[in-house]
Amino acid sequence: MTEQQPAPENPEGDEPIKQRKNGLYPAVSDELAANMKTGWADTELRDLQPVEQAPHTARRRAELSARFPGERLVIPAGSLKTRSNDTEYSFRASTEYVYLTGDQTEDGVLVLEPTGAEGHRATIYLLPRSNRENGEFWLDGQGELWVGRRHSLTEAEQLLGLPAKDVRELADALRAATGPVRAVRGHDAGIEEALADKVTAERDEELRVFISEQRLVKDAFEIGELQKAVDSTVRGFEDVVKVLDKAEATSERYIEGTFFLRARVEGNDIGYGSICAAGPHATTLHWVRNDGAVRSGELLLLDAGVETHSLYTADVTRTLPINGTYNDLQRKIYDAVYEAQEAGIAAVVPGAKYRDFHDAAQRVLAEKLVEWGLVEGPVERVLELGLQRRWTLHGTGHMLGLDVHDCAVARTETYVDGVLEPGMVLTVEPGLYFQADDTTVPEEYRGIGVRIEDDILVTEDGNRNLSAGLPRTSADVEAWMASLKG
Repeated sequence: MTEQQPAPENPEGDEPIKQRKNGLYPAVSDELAANMKTGWADTELRDLQPVEQAPHTARRRAELSARFPGERLVIPAGSLKTRSNDTEYSFRASTEYVYLTGDQTEDGVLVLEPTGAEGHRATIYLLPRSNRENGEFWLDGQGELWVGRRHSLTEAEQLLGLPAKDVRELADALRAATGPVRAVRGHDAGIEEALADKVTAERDEELRVFISEQRLVKDAFEIGELQKAVDSTVRGFEDVVKVLDKAEATSERYIEGTFFLRARVEGNDIGYGSICAAGPHATTLHWVRNDGAVRSGELLLLDAGVETHSLYTADVTRTLPINGTYNDLQRKIYDAVYEAQEAGIAAVVPGAKYRDFHDAAQRVLAEKLVEWGLVEGPVERVLELGLQRRWTLHGTGHMLGLDVHDCAVARTETYVDGVLEPGMVLTVEPGLYFQADDTTVPEEYRGIGVRIEDDILVTEDGNRNLSAGLPRTSADVEAWMASLKG
């Protein structure tokens, strides 16, 4: 990784570019500074077409405008975060900003200015192209010769369907602004400082909650992106099965890296840290260390999702026999979880309570635990006291979208206590987890964890399993694995 070099001490018309300590060049000569200003071709992109989601983001902004008439609304993308010294984490724009703009660039801010009692004028504030006059483009660590070309403001306007302005002017404009303001917090400290005397935590939270609830029902673009994410995820699971022998020779990290390759080739990234849990690690719900052994005869719980270029993520889990065949106990536990998932998926229909699919799956699991003698019945008692939770642990699903746990700050009455509507997308993911140190179960159960998870779209007449491309029954999983291993 190369080091940026010192800028001229007095570049024309701007502050000096801040430089890294201990650079190898002590200064930039006047001759070199002049040379770097000239001889560059015009690279402006013209006649650009709007991004695919532009009409959807316009509709979403109109809905937001109608909810908060007469108020200025500020939604930042966020800024780069330092990983170590002068290296940064990969940037991921805030969900609210992406949902309302379709843009993903750091430091961007969407502002909805009220135009009267009703309506707003939306403007997106972005960094313009790197400045060539002051040397920013080649001397600054975020200049385009270091990190790549940014869109010009004119290009951004064409792509996003929004007027674009220089974000470096925004903080001062917000400080001078009058009237009620709401902002999405937690992403841009500079914007929050500029608004410090104009906003309240309660009002800002109302804005964030509303945007979260907007996302409960997905539009056609979002459903298409989620299907893309799932389809790539299916291929990623196939990739993993084909290299299980290499994972046995190394560790869970071979599985993690294999799936990550598919995510980066076909999408933007993984949507969350991949859970590549082999053997007893499968009983740890969010095992993301992925540094354990992969052993024939044990199970692999793979919970992973590809994130598309538009940042919608899949979330799928399969529990696979590493050697291709479940033993009798593994199959019994797997089939119980499958039966619970079938009951949960059947309960995902428009008009049903959101909780119904969870309750349906938990009932099946409680029945199995009583049947196996692991907990004393009757089943109604087990469910009333929540005794099955020792081995089921988590809720049976969640909303899915731009966030893997989407719409997380929606009000309880519209989410967990709400009703399913066509266009909602949620996971159904029951599981049974017998910890390696759980002395309340027979020894042969200990260290076995099974989860099966699919991404389910609520339709007008029922549901559609977006991840149906991956087999689910124990027999189908075995046949699928055998076909991939040739």
